[in-house]
Amino acid sequence: MSGTLAFVPSLDVRGLAYAYPDGHQALFGVDLTVERGERVALLGPNGAGKTTLVLHLNGILTAGAGTVAVAGLPVAKANLAEIRRRVGIVFQDPDDQLFMPTVREDVAFGPAAAGMRGPELEAAVRTALERVGMAEFADRPPHHLSFGQRRRVAVATVLVMEPEILVLDEPSSNLDPASRRELADIVRSLDVTVLMVTHDLPYALELCPRSVVLSEGVIAADAPTGELLADRELMRRHRLELPFGFDPAAAPVTPVTTTRKPGDR
Repeated sequence: MSGTLAFVPSLDVRGLAYAYPDGHQALFGVDLTVERGERVALLGPNGAGKTTLVLHLNGILTAGAGTVAVAGLPVAKANLAEIRRRVGIVFQDPDDQLFMPTVREDVAFGPAAAGMRGPELEAAVRTALERVGMAEFADRPPHHLSFGQRRRVAVATVLVMEPEILVLDEPSSNLDPASRRELADIVRSLDVTVLMVTHDLPYALELCPRSVVLSEGVIAADAPTGELLADRELMRRHRLELPFGFDPAAAPVTPVTTTRKPGDR
């Protein structure tokens, strides 16, 4: 990759506006840039437009105003196959993504559909499962796994495609404390750009050095997560509430770093 392309952000959203067919305007000109290797939390109350924004990242929704580019590639009809490989979305319910008889087959489904075969496919599946600590469960039926294990397998089904961006939709929901910690360790270990959509503000602080508040279809704030969560007036205005007794200033914070250096692929 040339030096110029190395500086192209993972995600570049410019002037994105969108109204649903019933006339409901969900986005009003969103600008958002996420650099390579960043982990960014997307916060906001219900109905703020978070899901609408995410569905534009891989072309599920189109035809609004503005532009979206992933690693410099415009999200447009001609590029959709490549865009959907580059933008891996892990849904809130892992059962929306796991439908094959075994874990191995679920993780193999995407690359096999893209034409990967034989030893290359086997190696890709094994590597993806190792990255989420689920290699020993490859031959198990997904429905025999715990919820937390199924979520990790769902992450593997996305990682196997080597995405540019990993989008996590409420990743901590329904997880017990041990599963929550295990998933956090996995996310921190990944060499991939992460956009985490969450109402779990302590989890955002733990994993994402930067947070963006989307409220009423616009970006209302974009700042270091600890700084943003400590702004009581901002939080109140946008209906964001920390758990009782949680002090963002006293919590451990992930340092602001990126996993790729200039010039890296």
